[in-house]
Amino acid sequence: MLTGKRILVTSGPTHEPIDPVRYIANRSSGAQGTAIATALRDLGAEVVFVTGPAQVPAPVGVKVVRVETALQMLEAVEAALPVEAAIMAAAVADWRVANASDQKMKKTAQGFPDLHFIENPDILRTLSQHAQRPRLVVGFAAETENVIDHATAKRARKGCDWILANDVSPATGIMGGAENAVHLVTAEGVEDWPRMAKSEVADRLAQRIAQALA
Repeated sequence: MLTGKRILVTSGPTHEPIDPVRYIANRSSGAQGTAIATALRDLGAEVVFVTGPAQVPAPVGVKVVRVETALQMLEAVEAALPVEAAIMAAAVADWRVANASDQKMKKTAQGFPDLHFIENPDILRTLSQHAQRPRLVVGFAAETENVIDHATAKRARKGCDWILANDVSPATGIMGGAENAVHLVTAEGVEDWPRMAKSEVADRLAQRIAQALA
């Protein structure tokens, strides 16, 4: 169904350095992005898989590009173009430390280190507005409240075609777990998918992508 189609998938967290031994990260395991890349591969797609330092192994049979930071991920995403579709499942850190140290920071009597934060590039929005924009751009929205409202606003703000939104509140067990419960937000409306294994979410999404690119 996707034979001859080149598709980009981003996955996992990013690690933003504070010093050589410390970094800012998030709880993404990379499991959903890995499952999506696998499902697309199984439908015949040529998959470019750009992954941060995930907790799960990368899929086989795809081109794997490993990165650490958001800046590196943006560079890898742009280097992968052109592609037919881009599935931006990575949990990219919103901020990085502007004054990251080349040496390990030491505790001192003066108190806490003075860290200054700056905003990371918005990879999803950059890709959605790119001169080589894919035919289909899919983003993700991991929320803890007002999931549909936030995801709908994000889709409009970023300029992507679809958003897969989910509730990652600790009580759901979704972040880092084996299951997911997503809402597919498109220009036509919202589809509420039942809770299922992340591999099943990936299979369902891959089928929808194949239909969209047919």
